[in-house]
Order: sequence, then structure tokens, then C-alpha cells
Amino acid sequence: MLTKVLISVKTYPTLSTKYNELVCTAGFLEDGSWVRIYPLPFRALERNQQYKKWQWIELDLELNTSDVRPESHKVLNLDSLEVVELLGTEQNWFKRKEVVNRGDVYDDLSVLIEKANKYNKLSLATFKPTRILDFIVEEVDREWNPEKLATLKAKAQQLSLFQTEAEVKKELKLADKLPYKFSYKFEDINGKQSTLMIEDWEIGALYWICLQRCVGDEEKAVQQVKDKYLGFVENCEILLFLGTTKQFHGWASNPFVIIGVFYPQKESQSGLF
Repeated sequence: MLTKVLISVKTYPTLSTKYNELVCTAGFLEDGSWVRIYPLPFRALERNQQYKKWQWIELDLELNTSDVRPESHKVLNLDSLEVVELLGTEQNWFKRKEVVNRGDVYDDLSVLIEKANKYNKLSLATFKPTRILDFIVEEVDREWNPEKLATLKAKAQQLSLFQTEAEVKKELKLADKLPYKFSYKFEDINGKQSTLMIEDWEIGALYWICLQRCVGDEEKAVQQVKDKYLGFVENCEILLFLGTTKQFHGWASNPFVIIGVFYPQKESQSGLF
């Protein structure tokens, strides 16, 4: 039976020696509950299967028993994936908000951490910060882990015995490594402050666009990314889509990262009367 999922999260690719390049894909079911589709080698999909954020897709899913996170599912048959309706931004994201608001929206981070770590009730959540305090930029390694790259190179040599050169390149193609880590610092309803990394594909793509626009000037590109995300704070009703990483789920003091930022414009007060 096919499951209908509204894709709302695509993280920036990370490297996996088991699955090559991984993108954490997550979204909403029709009732507003969360589902994670993992693993899913997005860039290896056929062009007609490459979905966008805020697009409904249909695919054959089952619970991923190798992942303890309760929302995690795996694709039974990748050929079953069909791309359906794209929800646009008309009427200030009305159709998108309609789906998001069907589910729970949290404002207390401690409640989320307890549900994830103590009870394993969730690993994905929609969170409304009380205040966003800052946007933080940190420089990180500029190259992918050399040990993982070596493993993938060996895998490519094995594949070359059974697949064409084009098929090998398609399976093992990699995204560029981001040289910076971007984070929001925010407060929850109890004044608890947290700094969480933003792992959304969107912020990674924005950095590369800004770098090109700035003719390779990284300092200017980073500033443009920062201005954009601080602009959301000023002008938008921000919700953060949070997810735990498989590595830290269930035990870290805060196992969550920001896997998506939801930023419709603030409603004008005049529209309330």
C-alpha cells in the first residue's frame, strides 16, 4: 500500500560508507504526524523521481527496524516512488500551514528531550521558539572524511566489475562539503537557551549561491546567509523542524538538530480586525 508524504525536510547530504551519500528526508502524513524516510539516496534517484520540498509524494514504506527512532521508515520499492502535488507559497503559505498545523507544535524543549530520550516517543517535532537570539557561523573541515572516501573508492572499484562507468558515477556522486556550520541560538517558553545546528539542504544551497554571487568571497557569502536567516527572525513567524540524529538519539543531553526552518510572513495586525 502506498503512503502519501508531504516532504518538508531534506537535509544537506552527509557521507555514509554503507549508503554512499545520505539525505535525511522527512515530512508530514495526511493527518499531520511526522515520518522519516531513511535511508534514501536522493541524488541517485531518476530525474522524474526527484521531489522538491513541499511536494506530496507516494511510495511504498515499512517501519525501519534497524533504526530505533519511532518515525523512521524505509522504502520497500524505490520504483514505487511517485511525485504528486507541489504546495506553493500562495496566501502566505496557506496550504503548507494547513498541513503543519494538523500536528503538534511544541514550545518547551525539555518536554521534547524527555520524550526522545526517556520514552522514545518521538525523534521529529515542530517547535516554536519564544525568541531567536542569534545566528552563529563556525568554520569546519572543508573535505569529506578521507577514510570514508577511501571506502567509497574501493566500493567503486568493486562496482566497476558489474556496472558501467556511468552507473558507478551515478551511484557514487557526492555533494560539495560545506566549509561552515550554521546554527540558531534561541529560547524556549521557559527561557531555556539552546544553540542547534541547521542541517537543511536549503541553507547549504543558499551558501553556494551566495558564494557564486560574491565571486568566491567567503566572508561576504557567509554574511549574506546570516542576513537572510536573521531576516526571517524579523519578518516571519518561524517554526523549527527538529530531528534527532541516529548517533545521539536516546542519550545525549540534547539529541536534536534543526532539520528545517518554516518561515511564512508575519500576519499583519490589521488583518485581524
